[in-house]
Amino acid sequence: MDIGYSFGQMIWIVLVYSFLGWCCEVAFAAVRRGIFVNRGFLNGPVCPIYGFGVLIVLLVLEPVKENLALLFFGSMVLTSALEFFIGFIMEQFFHDKWWDYSENPFNIKGYICLEFSLVWGAACVLVVDVIHPMIFKLICAIPEKLSLWLMVFFTAVLIADAIITLWSMLKLPKRLRAIDELEKAMTAVSDAIGEKVYEGVE
Repeated sequence: MDIGYSFGQMIWIVLVYSFLGWCCEVAFAAVRRGIFVNRGFLNGPVCPIYGFGVLIVLLVLEPVKENLALLFFGSMVLTSALEFFIGFIMEQFFHDKWWDYSENPFNIKGYICLEFSLVWGAACVLVVDVIHPMIFKLICAIPEKLSLWLMVFFTAVLIADAIITLWSMLKLPKRLRAIDELEKAMTAVSDAIGEKVYEGVE
């Protein structure tokens, strides 16, 4: 089955939209709360749920994007299902919630709500129809060897960030000072980028 993207391109899609999703989270928090909040589960400036969400929508719905209603409602269903699944798993695993829509009307267990499901649907229509064609052109414009090295580097950083975060969340003994230092360094980079996003929103 031709899914339209190579494995490497799919990794780039996850990486790019994980970063852009994190930027949107920071901007949203800046507008709503008037302060800089370093959003996300990981230390670095990424929210992987956005990257995987966009990838799923592209793989499933991009072939039928001419049908606006199907694209919108399909995106609502897919992204809401992903958000519910990730929210449920994270709470079961870490006994905490990273987002809670309990105070929003028409919510399900606080993991998803109608308001944000509608937002995700509209956002995905914008991404598929307007933003992604430009992003994909940029991805394809990167020379093949450079693209491979950058992809490997950023993927390794993302995996390392996930391991470090899990290490910290599970309260494992920090016998390696390097792990603690890496965590602080990633958070510092994330905060620096987030401050720029916050200043831009202001």
